[in-house]
Amino acid sequence: MITDIEDYFTLGCGRCARFATPECSTRLWIDGLNALRTICRDMGLVEEVKWAHPCYMHAGRNIAILGAFRTDFRLSFFNAALMKDPEGVLARQGENTRHPDMIRFTASDQVAEKDPIIRAYLEEAKGYAEAGIKPEREKTEIDMPEELIDAMDADPELAEAFHALTPGRQKSYLFNLNGAKKSETRIARIAKFRDKIIAGKGAMEY
Repeated sequence: MITDIEDYFTLGCGRCARFATPECSTRLWIDGLNALRTICRDMGLVEEVKWAHPCYMHAGRNIAILGAFRTDFRLSFFNAALMKDPEGVLARQGENTRHPDMIRFTASDQVAEKDPIIRAYLEEAKGYAEAGIKPEREKTEIDMPEELIDAMDADPELAEAFHALTPGRQKSYLFNLNGAKKSETRIARIAKFRDKIIAGKGAMEY
């Protein structure tokens, strides 16, 4: 997976065999992705690579992340439970996603059409970050690390695969992640576990 932000906009995310080829999903929507990047940077958001995708931060919090698929590209919001969505533009990434959290685009010129809405929603999300406001955590038998919640919100394939695991396999990951003291360690473990989760395996299975 990529670690340099510029690679995403020139080669792709590095997660599949289409990386650095004309068939990469980022190539299909590069004009729209660049337009979203410009908006996020204009809004003063800090740009970093997380989960091999451009992630935009403010006040030390993840605000939004870009994603590209064969059929569309997306701007997904973290802490989506807080978003009011007055324009009704937010959609769910998958049937297991808890809250509508993304603006989906099926044509690159739609970014310009929604420019004022995108900026308003980013401004709303920045306000929550500045105020330190977070959504109430949903009760689970074992606390789900915030890093895993963020990863699943940004990665619908991961979210659906995790929710499809047996309760025992889910717990194996939660125990493992909760055992890490540092956020950076939990993020690294999630990236390492992704293929296992997609394969339907538990943390200790081979």
